[in-house]
Amino acid sequence: MQVIVAKKAGFCFGVKRAIDITFNLAKEAKKGVFTYGPLIHNPQVVEELEQKGIHTIARLSSPDIKTLIIRTHGVAPQVYADTEKMGYNVIDATCPFVKKAQIFTKTLRDEKYQVLIIGDERHPEVQGLTGFAGSDVIVADSAENLPRVKKKVGIIVQTTQSFETFRRIVSKVIEQAREVKIYNTICDSTVQRVKETRELAGKVDLMIIVGGKNSANTNQLVKLSREVCDKVYHIETAGEIDSKWFKGVQKVGISGGASTPQWIIDDAAKKIRAISVRR
Repeated sequence: MQVIVAKKAGFCFGVKRAIDITFNLAKEAKKGVFTYGPLIHNPQVVEELEQKGIHTIARLSSPDIKTLIIRTHGVAPQVYADTEKMGYNVIDATCPFVKKAQIFTKTLRDEKYQVLIIGDERHPEVQGLTGFAGSDVIVADSAENLPRVKKKVGIIVQTTQSFETFRRIVSKVIEQAREVKIYNTICDSTVQRVKETRELAGKVDLMIIVGGKNSANTNQLVKLSREVCDKVYHIETAGEIDSKWFKGVQKVGISGGASTPQWIIDDAAKKIRAISVRR
């Protein structure tokens, strides 16, 4: 059984940067270091940080906070204002691509555009972007869910959104608006990962996608893989792999989300190769 691992699987630049920042802080073994929300959407990494004394909080009211790390997904401007009032030492691990999207969002607001954010309104990146967009903001994750827009619209995209969703929504917006300004803020790593994963899924009998079940970009890889491959499994760790999946399978593809550590991907590949040897 041939096992092919996607070259672009694993940490993207923004995630690796945040991980390096946070683990370096963990080495200093100082108390009172927290991340505002999970640093990345990977439970294994979050658990490892917990073991090293860096905990996750959902609110800023904890009296134990001395240093606060802003997660890769970014936060709204109000959070920065609140942390300054509270006197926290803030370490900003926001992904640079998300930072760029935040700047563009504020620019659109300042130029009096109605801001449309293409993305999942429940995702922390989108919630942060909404804070930069002002009160006249709308969020849509599909052309079908797009509300009526105004005549002057500025468009921003969640960095992990699919280009196809972006294209469909933009096509619908230009049917309604007279003036449209677009910033394509989909991250380059996402585009490359999606392209490679889709191509790989179309060449194999079974596809394994490794990553957090709450990771938007990982779930996107699962969805597009299922469009071209009949057998697709989404796992977080190698422990979930079942040898029964591989009956009659000759080629297996493996890809992982942007927040998936390489060692977890390697473990999955190792277990599948061991299953192949035993067959």
